[in-house]
Amino acid sequence: MVYGLTIGQAAAFAGVTVKTVRHYHRLGLVDEPERDSSGYRRYGSSDMLRLVQARTLADAGVPLAEVGDLLDADPEQFVSALDDVERRLTDRIDELIARRAVLHRLAAGDRLLLPERACAALDRFAELGFGADYVAIQQEALILARALVPEVFDSFLSQLERQLGDPQYVELMKLCQEAESWDPDDPRLDEIASALAAKVLANRELLSLPAEFRARPDAATRYGLINHHREDQAPAAARLTELLEANLRAAGVDIPHQ
Repeated sequence: MVYGLTIGQAAAFAGVTVKTVRHYHRLGLVDEPERDSSGYRRYGSSDMLRLVQARTLADAGVPLAEVGDLLDADPEQFVSALDDVERRLTDRIDELIARRAVLHRLAAGDRLLLPERACAALDRFAELGFGADYVAIQQEALILARALVPEVFDSFLSQLERQLGDPQYVELMKLCQEAESWDPDDPRLDEIASALAAKVLANRELLSLPAEFRARPDAATRYGLINHHREDQAPAAARLTELLEANLRAAGVDIPHQ
């Protein structure tokens, strides 16, 4: 009677493939049994025990490179090593949960790049009746602000939230949206710029730029990329921004020059 299992039988009994068994052999996790008189390798109970132990550890998330040491460890070392593996698995689970949360937000497109507070401000624009194109421009500006001037992003959001809560300012912003189609020399732009400056200066504390931002050698460039975003597509909007900045500088506000 022939005792022992063929590699195919051993793999089936252990719940793995023959390829996996051979891979375990190459890594030194399970020794290859000697060949019998007929030339076949026969797996005995000790071989099967080792194979099942290796598979169980691998299925539990233990890296194969560490399985061999675990199998050869004494009980105290085994428990300590498993604790370490559990900690790493927990970290990995947290990372995967965070990634899943990101995937759930992908339907929101570029909003993935913004915190919830900024997304709430964008939703408020839509609730107040601003058009989709205008909201898209505000969204792009927020993304740029977060990436290029992280030092002032929170104060920028605070100012925006306050503006959206001020009915008069909201009407001015809607007028700005309408003015994008005007001639850049339209005198009404001066009136809008003056009204906007007065509103902004009412909360002057939100206009101060942190020292770390002012110290940047490229501060003006960063500021310009945000505050003059898409102006090439709307000359009247560019003119309005120019007039607003002039009003603020005249009031002593430190606005970076391009």
